[in-house]
Amino acid sequence: MTQFTLSAFADEVSPEFDRQIAALHRKHIPLMEIRGVDGKGILDLTDEELDVVEKKLAAGNIGISAIGSPIGKIGIEDDFAPHFEKFKRAVEIAKKLHTTRIRMFSFYIPEGKNPEIYHDTVIERIQKMVDYGEANDVHCCHENEKGIYGDTLTRVEKLHKAIPALRCVFDPANYIQCGDDPAVNFKALAPIIDYMHIKDALFKDGSVVPAGEGDGSVPSILKTLAETGKPYMLTLEPHLYDFSGLQNLQGEDVLHKRVYKDADEAFDVASDALHDILKTIG
Repeated sequence: MTQFTLSAFADEVSPEFDRQIAALHRKHIPLMEIRGVDGKGILDLTDEELDVVEKKLAAGNIGISAIGSPIGKIGIEDDFAPHFEKFKRAVEIAKKLHTTRIRMFSFYIPEGKNPEIYHDTVIERIQKMVDYGEANDVHCCHENEKGIYGDTLTRVEKLHKAIPALRCVFDPANYIQCGDDPAVNFKALAPIIDYMHIKDALFKDGSVVPAGEGDGSVPSILKTLAETGKPYMLTLEPHLYDFSGLQNLQGEDVLHKRVYKDADEAFDVASDALHDILKTIG
């Protein structure tokens, strides 16, 4: 059986970085996919602010699994040059915080347009980022998300076939919200999955629920991963509470089935659900 390493988007607990670290300690999660720090996006931090982040991570014995960047969350028809400069900054930050991964996306497609019209442009842009990242020992990790080019299985496969060095982040809830079956997609993508976001949802309305309570086949997927004997990272992305900063995650329309008293409770429920699944599969 494989050994899973746990990470989380701790900014769903609080914009305050100290509280994020405290939540990870509380739920015994050793890594963070860093996205928001003290109310600022990770790519907007100054060098001085990054120094503080680095010191707090070291003091708290918390590592960074990936830079949870918004790279690729612009329209495919938008100017790419300034965005590429942001990507280069993301690479600097990844190296500063001792991670080799940048989570990224494959550009929003204009509503009503055929995504395939933009295939070549998407590939060209991502290839440029992948080449720059790999030259700096930093890997681009593509997440499937509604509204971008790589939102469904067919186009995710096209991306990875065209750019073998592009890594695959598997998010079951996002596939559900695009009308894809995560169980089917997992079978197709399993050989190239680099790591997985733990987020579950319901087919009937796309609402997000704790892992194992939705239609994302999360327990069976994790069981299959465990049986491979390979090490995998699992990044908890609860999305169970309207946390500060959610409105800045472009294109994400999050529905919930339960009400939690605060973001801490929602994070703990999501974490406990994942830990329960892992205990069940041994």
